[in-house]
Amino acid sequence: MTAPLSPMDGRLLAGLAASAVRARLSGERLVASLPPSGPIHADGASFVTLELAGTLRGCVGTLEAVRPLHRDVVHNAVRAMQDPRVPPVTAADWPGLDVKVSVLERPAALPATTREAVLAALVPRVHGLILTDGTTRATFLPSVWSKLPSPEQFVAALLRKGGWRDWPPGMRALAYGSIEFEDRSPRPPL
Repeated sequence: MTAPLSPMDGRLLAGLAASAVRARLSGERLVASLPPSGPIHADGASFVTLELAGTLRGCVGTLEAVRPLHRDVVHNAVRAMQDPRVPPVTAADWPGLDVKVSVLERPAALPATTREAVLAALVPRVHGLILTDGTTRATFLPSVWSKLPSPEQFVAALLRKGGWRDWPPGMRALAYGSIEFEDRSPRPPL
């Protein structure tokens, strides 16, 4: 992304994600009115998080910009409905479903090769983190700091998520920021 997102762009993206979920649940076609140009048309990376009463119902995204941001958001919203870690989102969930869109900045390698160095380099509530050993990759969005407030908790949980018991040789760490937007419930039933 080159141009910054405005609050109006953010509302549009969050509403677009919610509309994609609604369309999939109702079996209707997604109809969206987008501006003819602007930053939402540039390639961008996003995550869409679906929550029901504060409980995760799905979180899926892309770490690298591979398509226009508005398309990435729709793609990830639909995929988040079928997140394999949790039961699929249903029409009964819709009235209480909160839809969150995180637009990611480009990840940058942390100048750190050990767990201790990564812990020292992380900025809580600012950095999202990607860990990769070349085969496996795992990430936490910056918003995860609200549930895992210390760098030690954050990194330990991300290592578990990636299936690592400890810091493997050759592990790389990349940090990124994100901008968060929401389309909150309540909503009329479908």
